[in-house]
Parts: sequence; structure tokens; C-alpha cells
Amino acid sequence: MWAVPESLSMLGRRLAGELRGGPSGPGGPAGEIVERCLSNTWATAMSWGAGSGGVSGGSAHGLSSDLPGGLAGGASSGPAGGVPGALAEGLSAGVSGALSDALSGGLSAGVPGTLPGALSAEMSDALSQGLSAGVPDASAEVFVKTGDIPAMWLRDSTAQVRPYLAVATDPEVGDVLVGVSRRQIRCVLLDPYANAFNDGPTGAHGEPGDLPTPGDWVWERKYELDSLCAPLQLAYAIRRATGREDHLDEAFHRAAWQIVRLWRAEQSHAHSPYRFVRPSGPFAGDSLPLNGHGAAVGWTGMTWSGFRPSDDACAHGYLVPANALASATLHGLAELAAAVLDDTELAHECWRLADEIDAGILAHAVTEVDGDSVLAYEVDGLGATLMCDDANLPSLLSLPLSGWCAPEDPLYRATRRFALSELNPSYFSGSYASGIGSTHTPDRHIWPLAIATAGLTGSADEAARALETLAATTAGTGLMHESFHVDAPGRFTRDWFGWANAMFCELALEVCGGGVRHFFPVHPRALPGGAGAGGGVT
Repeated sequence: MWAVPESLSMLGRRLAGELRGGPSGPGGPAGEIVERCLSNTWATAMSWGAGSGGVSGGSAHGLSSDLPGGLAGGASSGPAGGVPGALAEGLSAGVSGALSDALSGGLSAGVPGTLPGALSAEMSDALSQGLSAGVPDASAEVFVKTGDIPAMWLRDSTAQVRPYLAVATDPEVGDVLVGVSRRQIRCVLLDPYANAFNDGPTGAHGEPGDLPTPGDWVWERKYELDSLCAPLQLAYAIRRATGREDHLDEAFHRAAWQIVRLWRAEQSHAHSPYRFVRPSGPFAGDSLPLNGHGAAVGWTGMTWSGFRPSDDACAHGYLVPANALASATLHGLAELAAAVLDDTELAHECWRLADEIDAGILAHAVTEVDGDSVLAYEVDGLGATLMCDDANLPSLLSLPLSGWCAPEDPLYRATRRFALSELNPSYFSGSYASGIGSTHTPDRHIWPLAIATAGLTGSADEAARALETLAATTAGTGLMHESFHVDAPGRFTRDWFGWANAMFCELALEVCGGGVRHFFPVHPRALPGGAGAGGGVT
């Protein structure tokens, strides 16, 4: 358990004092819990990361070189979860043919079949560059567990440390943030398709039967587009907050190219090697359709995602808020490429890809609801759309926080009205609170993440009300939960949730006149005089 640095303690005391004298009055609930929420991740979830030196072989890259019997033994029978032999053969073919050079370093010679040579060459070019050179020394890395699960999510770890950017000029805090960034970069180089990682090659997995079998470093291998945004976002924010560039090293440069190439490759998901099958157990429904490859999609210019930030499978392949975040992130990466990495080729590739993603969003994701043009949550490029919003970020509600558009943008305003209404099937209103829930949690449960997001993207009054609501619905725990019932806050999921605690603190910073969003990338359309989300591609 880490001692909280004095700079962070002072920030907590300042926020508590200002909130106690703010809208909720002396002794208000927000002022009573903000110090605890602010120190939560630092004191309970961080550790200096376990090291392993460089990487070598397939398992270090996230794919085991010793495939389970159902993958290595042909089509006669599946492994113990009941996966048919034909499915196992298809999975092994996809992995072996397309990732043998790119990630795995050579899979078992007994694995049947390969994908066409053109695919293997495409994905090898898209993913392999820089892997063989190894990853950073772990001695300066920081592992951030998500809370009550002993694994580090790329997305969550960035979100959990966002409030600490407010005091990042303190060398102790800055060093820790750089350590988090370095561990994230290690994870990307280990397996860019994975969403959650162990602290070292422990072999622990969230669900042991997942196929293809993840490597020893990987807790879960759900490909979520926004997960790859998170390391780029944090690296950018550290530079903006501190002026430091020591984390923007050769390993970061390799990981940046790897992410961009993967996103480029996943614009044509039909040629992707990625598969995800969960053969059995209570979460077997997480398996992607079509033998783990995912439902068919058409070309849009957007880049594909298998899973949402809730870790639930996408119904359609193009997750619109994640693509918007990726576009803004690419603009930030282009800035780093030009100013720090001295790589104009990377900068131009980022701009080109961002433009294609934006064009895809505007051409395929804008639909009409009650006479207003609004953004869909997911589309497939073949005519299907999913009209909803989810509490997890990135969301449609969080688009200004993602840096993709301004809060006053007309397309966003209409989309926000939809998301915060009963037209959104995940929106619930009750006697204690109203907000957005998720398919990930029970009916009529809403998430503090979404309440905080509504405050961070709304007016000053909306922000103050959101902060009060969050502080009043902890059921006496003094910490944010994953979700709670709108009519009974004592019915909640997860005793505490590090991501939500951080979001509460970021909202408190905004209410008190601070905030950290200005450290993160902003799309040109979100700037004063920009085109706006509905104004065409910049």
C-alpha cells in the first residue's frame, strides 16, 4: 500500500474545503468523500510492476506457442468446453497464418491450415514491426489494478490516474505517471489485441478456456478499440502536464506505429486474424459470431472493434464513440510524431486515418430520431444501426470529453438529448437518481461514470448537481460503485470501482475551477472556429 504524496493530499484537502463551502453547503457529502476517492487508486491499486526483461517467443506476445489440443489436433474433437473441431481448426488457421510473424514468433507446427498468403503478408506488415526488439525494462513501470480484479486494463488505468495530472509537476507523481505509461506500452507490444494484463507472465486468465489461448501476460484478450487509445492519450497528457518527454522513447515510437497499423488493418476486418471464442461458462455469450470472427461488416472508413468499453461484445463492428476517440487520439499522436518523434510519415498517416474515420462516422453513423440528426452507437456499414448509449466511456455522451467535438455542437446536442432520454434503452430514472446504465449490469442500475460524464459535458449547474448526486448515492461507503439501482442506492454492483472514483474526482476538480481535460488531445473540429461534428471532414 503506497503512502499518498503530500501534493495529492493537499489537493484533496483543498477540494474538500471548497466543496464543503459550495452548493451542497457546509459539511456537504461531496466534501466529505473527495479526499478518500482521490487517494483510492494511489493507495490501493498501484505497485511497481514486476519485470521480466525483454520478450521472446510466442507466449510473451500474447499468443501461446503451445496451443490447446482442440487447436493443434485437427478437426476430430474440440477442447473440454465443447468447441467443434471445425471451429478450432478455423481459429488456429487464422492465428497461425496471419500472426505467425506479426505476434506469435511461430506457432506449433502441428496447427492445421493457414489463411491466404496475401493476408499473412498484410497483417505481418501491419503488426510485426518493432516486436522482435523487445520491450522496456520493467524496473520503472507501474502496475495499476482495476480494483477488485487483480488485472490492469489499459483503458481503466489511464482513467484511474487522470486526476493525478493536476499535481503531475510533483516529481513523485510525475514519475509514477510515467511508470504507468511505460507499463501500458509494454502491454501494447506484448499483445495489441488484449484489453487486460497481469503483473508479469503469471498465466492467470479471467476465463481460462478462452480461444485462442492468451499468453501468460494477458488476463483477457478482448479487442476493444478504445483500449489502444488509452496509452496514447496518457502519454500525450503527461507531456502536456509536465513537459516531460522521457517516456516518448523508442518503445513508445514502435507501439505508436503498431497501433496505427492495426487500426488501418481493421478497417478491412474481413482480412483480420482476430478471433475470440469463450467456449463455456456463465460468460460464453461473449463469444463473437462466425466462429469468433465477428458479424460481417462493410467498408466505412471506420476501424473495427470486437468489444465495447463495458467488455461486452459489439452487436455491429463499428463502435462510433470509440472511433471518435480514436480520431481525436490520432490528432494528438500526430502532434507527438512531429514535435518529439521526428517522424513526419507517422504524423501524416495519423491525419489520413483520422480523416477516413471521421468521414465514416458522418457518412454511416448519422441517423434521424424524432426529426433530429443523431449519432448511432454502433453500425455495420451494411445498413444496420444500434440506437442506444452505454454508461462506459467512450460513449456518445462523452464525445466532448473525448475531444472529438465541442459541447455546443448541434449534432452532439441532439445526440445528448437522445442519450439522456427514455428513447435510449439504457436510460433509467428513479426516486434517487437518473442516468445511463449498461447491458453489463442489472436492469434499472445506472453508473456513476455516466452521471459524472453528464456533469463534465454539461453546464456548471449540471456539473454541481451531478457531483451532489454521486456523493449522496454511495450507500454510506464513501466510494463510487460500478452501478446502483435508481430507486435503492443500497443495491449496487462492486463495493468500489477505481475508474468511477477517479471520474468523481475529475468532476470535483471541474466544479472547483480546475480540471484536467485540457491535457488531452483535442480534434480540430472541437476548437473555436472548427468545422464541428456535422461540418465535414477537416
